[in-house]
Amino acid sequence: MSSAPATPPPSPPAVAPGALDRVPAPALFVVSGLTLYLGAAVAVGLFERLGAPTVSWWRIVLAAVVLLAWRRPWRRTWTRRDLAWAALFGVVLAAMNIAFYIGIDHLPLGVAVAIEFCGPVAVAAVTGRGWRERGAIVVAAAGVVLLAGITLQSDLDRGDVVVGLAAILAAAACWAGYILLGKRVAGAGAGIDGLAVGMLAGAVAFAPFFGASVVTVVPDAGLLAFLLVVAVCSSAIPYVLDQVVLRRVGTATFSVLLALLPATAVVVGAVVLAQVPTWPELVGLALVSGAIAMTATAK
Repeated sequence: MSSAPATPPPSPPAVAPGALDRVPAPALFVVSGLTLYLGAAVAVGLFERLGAPTVSWWRIVLAAVVLLAWRRPWRRTWTRRDLAWAALFGVVLAAMNIAFYIGIDHLPLGVAVAIEFCGPVAVAAVTGRGWRERGAIVVAAAGVVLLAGITLQSDLDRGDVVVGLAAILAAAACWAGYILLGKRVAGAGAGIDGLAVGMLAGAVAFAPFFGASVVTVVPDAGLLAFLLVVAVCSSAIPYVLDQVVLRRVGTATFSVLLALLPATAVVVGAVVLAQVPTWPELVGLALVSGAIAMTATAK
């Protein structure tokens, strides 16, 4: 799409940042994490019917539909550069989601999230400046390693472990890209509109692999409803909150705040999927919480 015309139409207003910007960033992450992993818990129940990658693709498709209907980003004036960054952001986001769903199909939810946290840790290590962020990275990483290691020593099928680890490590790499690209999209002012365009790009990019499932999903209203719940809980709500937070904090602080997600994943896994954490895993959660406290005053 070409750059702005001489008399551009007015862009749609930003999403009421006033109210959300008054909410502390850690609180937003708690809400984001709870909705994200509640959606993931619902998605696990659909894996046998559609397969984990297909469920993830539908999550992106339906979230894109919701965001496009809400934001109507075509009212904004887009440059080719902004569209390209938004599209790349969306493709990386979609790849992250697909890899993550494959991972949680083979590993417990809390463990998968803990290992995926390697991506944000890498971002924080590279972009962080203050001693609080550096120290918090060490503490959070120790908690994540503890959370992951305990379950990996359990009686999981070796084949599942290999596939799950490969998928989660790929998701971790994509998560790092998501943070960096998301910061660029948010900083450019596109915000939620950029997220909507990105989700559409991600859905289209992976359509050749999963689009055939339309004939199975669309006629089944019940299945479509469950997929919509997954899309809203795991994509629309948390990624909108991410864009709000990314306007307020740097990538390093954002990456360490993401340490809240393993904790929420373990809670959801215990309550919804009966994956009860052990005492060593609870120590890991305490370390992650300590890392959050260390960054409470970071700017």
